[in-house]
Amino acid sequence: MTGTGKSDQWSTLSPAEKKQELFRRQKNLLDTFLATGAISQAQHDKSLSCLIEKMGIKDY
Repeated sequence: MTGTGKSDQWSTLSPAEKKQELFRRQKNLLDTFLATGAISQAQHDKSLSCLIEKMGIKDY
């Protein structure tokens, strides 16, 4: 079966790389919500702070 590129790439990532990718996706979603006015800057900042803390992200 073809078209499984994303899952193939995911399976090659280390646990730390998967964590970074999940963080990046979540941050992009928050950024999109902010850009479209779905959330305020304060909501974005609080959610991002919680995401960083809960995922244990050191550098982003």
